[in-house]
Amino acid sequence: MELADKSIDPASRQMLEKAKAEGISTSFDRVEAMKPCPIGREGLCCKHCFMGPCRMVGKNKEEMVGICGATAATIAARGVARWVAAGSAAHSDHGRDLAFTLLATAKGEAHGFKIKDVNKLLKVAKIMDIAVDGRTTEQVAEDVANTAISDWGRQNGELTYIRRAPKKRQELWKKYGLTPRGIDREIVETMHRTGMGVDQDPESILNSALRTSMTDGWGGAMLATDISDILFGTPEPVKAKVNLGVLKSDEVNILVHGHEPTLSMMIVEASEDPEILAYAKTKGAKGINLAGICCTANEILVRQGISSAGNFLNQELAIISGAVEAMIVDVQCVMEALAQTVSHFHTKLITTSIKAHIPGATHIEFDEHRAIDIAKEIVKMAIDNYPNRKAYTIPDYRNDVMVGFSHEYIEYMQGGHYRGSFRPLNDAIIDGRIMGVVGMVGCNNPRLTQDQMNINLVKRFIENDILVVSTGCAAVAFGKRGYLTPEMMAAAGPGLREVCEAIGIPPVLHMGSCVDNSRILTVLSAMAEEGGLSDDIGGMPGVGICAEWMHEKALAIGVYFAASGVPVIFGGDSIIGGSSKVQKIMRDDWFDKLQGSLEFLDTEDAIFDRTVDLISAARERLKLKKYEKGKFAVEKVLLDMAARRKLEAGQGGAGGFMKPHEGAGGL
Repeated sequence: MELADKSIDPASRQMLEKAKAEGISTSFDRVEAMKPCPIGREGLCCKHCFMGPCRMVGKNKEEMVGICGATAATIAARGVARWVAAGSAAHSDHGRDLAFTLLATAKGEAHGFKIKDVNKLLKVAKIMDIAVDGRTTEQVAEDVANTAISDWGRQNGELTYIRRAPKKRQELWKKYGLTPRGIDREIVETMHRTGMGVDQDPESILNSALRTSMTDGWGGAMLATDISDILFGTPEPVKAKVNLGVLKSDEVNILVHGHEPTLSMMIVEASEDPEILAYAKTKGAKGINLAGICCTANEILVRQGISSAGNFLNQELAIISGAVEAMIVDVQCVMEALAQTVSHFHTKLITTSIKAHIPGATHIEFDEHRAIDIAKEIVKMAIDNYPNRKAYTIPDYRNDVMVGFSHEYIEYMQGGHYRGSFRPLNDAIIDGRIMGVVGMVGCNNPRLTQDQMNINLVKRFIENDILVVSTGCAAVAFGKRGYLTPEMMAAAGPGLREVCEAIGIPPVLHMGSCVDNSRILTVLSAMAEEGGLSDDIGGMPGVGICAEWMHEKALAIGVYFAASGVPVIFGGDSIIGGSSKVQKIMRDDWFDKLQGSLEFLDTEDAIFDRTVDLISAARERLKLKKYEKGKFAVEKVLLDMAARRKLEAGQGGAGGFMKPHEGAGGL
């Protein structure tokens, strides 16, 4: 594989050249040696009991059955459902840990944590029907935490946050038996259903996957986002930098990597402590430089403006620079290969989660009751390692970014504190300034050229007046190429550019980490509640895209967006490519019932064309003006006195209207 086929990121390419010269293996090398199983890759290998594995092969593979008689469709559906259950478990477990941290904070037992956004706490309490009048912040926080925790063990009824969805959507879920009960209950039931000899109807299995996925999107992930906001502050736009060039030659470089914000926020605090900074100077460093990898990076990026060193595939490359004193990891998307990579350098790899150990790493277990003390211990360990740095190469590539577009800020930016609303966004879509909205989320995958499909697609979307919202590693990819700056509005189509200029925003909005896809759900729900466009998430001119995915979590996210009424497209090979029946259920049958769907397309052109078709069809169903680039719907305006006199004198045209804007203007 040529270097150009591995990544479009110049910083990554430079580190790959260095790795090759020094004989260091990376995921980009291993993916060439590890050829994928073609049977498993299209969803036709079943290994859920020891009679198998059963592999559907040959010309008539869809007509074959396993030893127990399971059809290709049943096998493919079971595979999807198990991926969804695992992905939902990951995000939901993240939320559970945060709920217990909030509880400990409310009780005064979590050293270093405090309630930073009281308004968000009160907002969440209201959603949960928790009384707030005459009560202390801590009392309210304790009830919020306990109510959240109850969602994991709930056996009957429905998840608390289901009530945040549009009423029409809630009714659809009840109609089809998709309303989730408890988070753990749905995940366990899906694992049970997909065992040998249990549920053998592909449609029934996939219904279970839909219901389970919502324990992530409308359960654990949404709770994780809200509790993070309560504890660490709700994001507002901040400026920072992205890519490997954020590493510094004369400071202690510490990277946090994974997904849990609890430790990383304490690392931020510890790295800014005057005593710790003074200690760093005794070791010859000018200061402490903290940066992130993957979604822990996004957590501190959107709240603290701490720079990101890159996305998933940058984790080994950052160490290969030779300039990193410590990489601190927690859970999810952390390569075991890091332990081998650090063996070539002075870098210390430090694991911190009771759930995630790596042989060869130093383990310092995180405990929220001693959070700041543990953070200081880890930072000091990195400082002590600074004198051991030898030869290093820091790529000279970094881009400015503007990030931190929470649901609350998107509402605020459209009208201020007293007039904030989603009406301007709805109107911009109705008028045809914005064709539609695309959510671009997800991972990197070394089987695809790093960042390439995401970048090529986002360029085409904004050129065609499609607003992009993004999270996770996809958002970092956009940052590395400059798409997260207001200046990039110059590359947008005339309608989207006008909207961006009016508000002063980039054409691509970074909304946070991968759990923060729940923010997109709350934005869509608010747009539906605002009215004028659609009274439900389903039917809106919007599409979800996960172009370079690799993790089970991504599939769980895609399925909960489909359940919520959003058509979703995944890039690369199809994990259900071996079963036309399962493809039809997930693409066509789901859309007929829910106006959401999930499909797999392997080329940039196919994804772009399908997205435009889906958005155009949604606009047609909503009876909106057909989108034409640069041609906006006529707007109603209030008449001033001069205009009224013209009308009275017979000089006006159609009363109460003005011509479409020619240049920059408001929403």
